[in-house]
Amino acid sequence: MQLRPFQPADLQVLYEIDQACFPPGVSYTRAELARFIGRRTAKTWVAQEGDTIIGFLVGNREGGQVWHIVTIDVRQRWRRRGVGKALMDAAEDWAAAQGIKMVCLETAEDNLGAQAFYARRGYVKRARLERYYEDGTAAWVMAKRLPEAGRKPQAILGSGRLRTDD
Repeated sequence: MQLRPFQPADLQVLYEIDQACFPPGVSYTRAELARFIGRRTAKTWVAQEGDTIIGFLVGNREGGQVWHIVTIDVRQRWRRRGVGKALMDAAEDWAAAQGIKMVCLETAEDNLGAQAFYARRGYVKRARLERYYEDGTAAWVMAKRLPEAGRKPQAILGSGRLRTDD
């Protein structure tokens, strides 16, 4: 498996992966996904095995100190094989190198597998967002502080709502 930057020709495949990973009302439309990827403050990593795209992560810098993971998607047959970990490592390492202090994301309240994955990475629940997704599902905002050079990461404590543009 290799990670590489997004290329415009990837958009349709990334959209198809997102549709397979998330139910309607949680998954993004093609236009929404293109808009997130196309932001000047966004960065997208693509995981590829041979010629096959097996996953991707889209993140967006919000303000100077927050990296917001918009989505991380891994094809079903590639889950639990280190793809998500590699994508998250790349995103967090890049953000830390940019001097970003905090990473945040939202995950569906009923997506216990994702919550456990993020918790193992040091993310903590900060706030519950009622009816966050179009289908009415609530979400958890999860966040963690990135380590400064030579320091270990520490969880973000407390509660509160992290605002995003979308």
